[in-house]
Amino acid sequence: MIINWAETYRNRLTDARTALSRIRRGDRVFIGSACGEPQLLVRTLIDVAADLADTEIIHFLDLGISNYTKEVFNEQFRHNALFIGPSTRLAIKEGRADYTPVFLSEIPLLMQRGSMPIDVALITVSPPDNNGFVSLGISVDITKTAAEVAGYVVAEVNPNMPRTLGDSFLHVSEINAFVENDKPLLEFMQKSPDTIAKAIGENIADIIENESTIQTGVGKIPNSIYTYLMNKKDLGVHTETFTEGIIDLIEAGVITCRKKSLHPGKVVASFCMGTKKLYDYVHNNPLFEFRPSIYVNDPYVISRNDKMVAINSALTVDLTGQVCSDSLGFEFYSGIGGQVDFVRGAAISRRGKSIMVLPSTTDDGKTSRIVPYLSPGSGVVVTRGDIHYVVTEFGVAYVHGKSIRDRAVALINISHPDFRAALLDAAKKQGYVYKDQILPAVLYPKAYETYWTDKKGVSIFFRPVKATDERAIQDLIYGLPEQDIYTRFFQNLKSFHHKVAMPLAAIDYNNKMALAAVTGKEEPGNREQIVAVGRYIRDANTNFAEVAFTTHQDWQNRGIGTFLIQSLIRIAKEHNINGITADVLSSNTPMMKVFQKAGPNLKMHQAYGVNEIEIPFETK
Repeated sequence: MIINWAETYRNRLTDARTALSRIRRGDRVFIGSACGEPQLLVRTLIDVAADLADTEIIHFLDLGISNYTKEVFNEQFRHNALFIGPSTRLAIKEGRADYTPVFLSEIPLLMQRGSMPIDVALITVSPPDNNGFVSLGISVDITKTAAEVAGYVVAEVNPNMPRTLGDSFLHVSEINAFVENDKPLLEFMQKSPDTIAKAIGENIADIIENESTIQTGVGKIPNSIYTYLMNKKDLGVHTETFTEGIIDLIEAGVITCRKKSLHPGKVVASFCMGTKKLYDYVHNNPLFEFRPSIYVNDPYVISRNDKMVAINSALTVDLTGQVCSDSLGFEFYSGIGGQVDFVRGAAISRRGKSIMVLPSTTDDGKTSRIVPYLSPGSGVVVTRGDIHYVVTEFGVAYVHGKSIRDRAVALINISHPDFRAALLDAAKKQGYVYKDQILPAVLYPKAYETYWTDKKGVSIFFRPVKATDERAIQDLIYGLPEQDIYTRFFQNLKSFHHKVAMPLAAIDYNNKMALAAVTGKEEPGNREQIVAVGRYIRDANTNFAEVAFTTHQDWQNRGIGTFLIQSLIRIAKEHNINGITADVLSSNTPMMKVFQKAGPNLKMHQAYGVNEIEIPFETK
């Protein structure tokens, strides 16, 4: 350590051209990431291009302030993208630039081990503090590692770079040349969430529990979640990057980080992207701890956060659960980044969850992004063994540990309705589902979901039955005593096979409606159990609906039947049904009491030990 750091700084302070004159032909040059890109140094690099040849530019996230990927510079520069942005996509497609697919957590290891040698590092830092330390500010990520291993380091000192805390500092003695540049930092303008993104954000928020630690990326879909987290409590953050949407959640007391199991009280990240508002907010703010990617993205480190929730975007997901998020066929589009790091870290976290999100279609609505199979050339970034949740604007599919048949049905159910028939047909041809499998062509009516507390004080989740409930309905029936089976079906059923169960699960939510009483959650380490089902089927001739109920013996006499019939009557009225009917064994006293509470217009006719019930609805 040099004690007289101020003199060292003055001696190494120079202009950009002089600082870059040390770059030699064939050098590998790392450029600082994202909004921390050294603007003056990058522009000067173009100015001195005539003196260079075969210079490899290594960049993690390039916002495209310079044109060194243009064809005119082919002999001077060769770009090597560790994550593909809009400014480099065309050059890579045309073969004039390279893409290196690698986990973000492993890029620093490549640098440290010499597999990705760095001759020169061009970085942006804050002015030195009283002890001679500069901060890498909003871009610690792999920049710190690159600066530590590079043979020659040039730092663009910008007073607008915030001094972020954590493992974000370099001493002036570790830097070979300083160039001062008082210019506003690059800003990233977040797109406002559209209707689809908002729907996805709302669905994601339903999965996130209080006291979870979240990771989310950049873009309109990740940005859409913040509004729907406002009712959560004590959330934490451990993420590679964040945007200024996080500020409102902090100010509202939603993000406190108090309950984090790792680094409590700290938002842990490796870089951030936003506007001056965000940069001012993180400046000298002890809530934020910026660390290099080799730590932040380490799956083992990530897993030490209890209730870790990883939220990442996909380009396409096939019916087996394979996720492509870096390419469109043979065209590389983005990169692996930290997606797999967080997917795996969350998977082994205590009560952790990994969520993949995508709109159901391309922007023009002409192509489904849930596909029968990945197109040729598409890379599998997240394997079918890693995936947990998939979320679109049409719902949530939990597929981890599920069979291919269950996955296909669940994923088709959250695809765009315009493509469901084609996806189902493909799934049949590929042998993923039953040849006679049917699925509803209408949207799942999420509005009918509700929680209700039974007579014993147990909170039960009620929701419309889904096509994926076929096996759960079979479990309910097979778990009934023989007497209950006879009471429900008027016969002793020996089997309740697929052909019987499927039509009870795949309903149209109009002429056929069913509500399930559910305990447990469909999540890692847990499973849903249907403990009761109430349903109706409309008779087209009379416009009355016949109702029936099935309740597990352990959940009887708790008010569930009464709640179900009240809910079904309300829904039936919304669908302009004139009334309900039912056949109940005269000996089934508990069910008779349920119907007697259902409405004042009950009519009953008894024949052969069966009470034929009719309850017409009052007309206004």
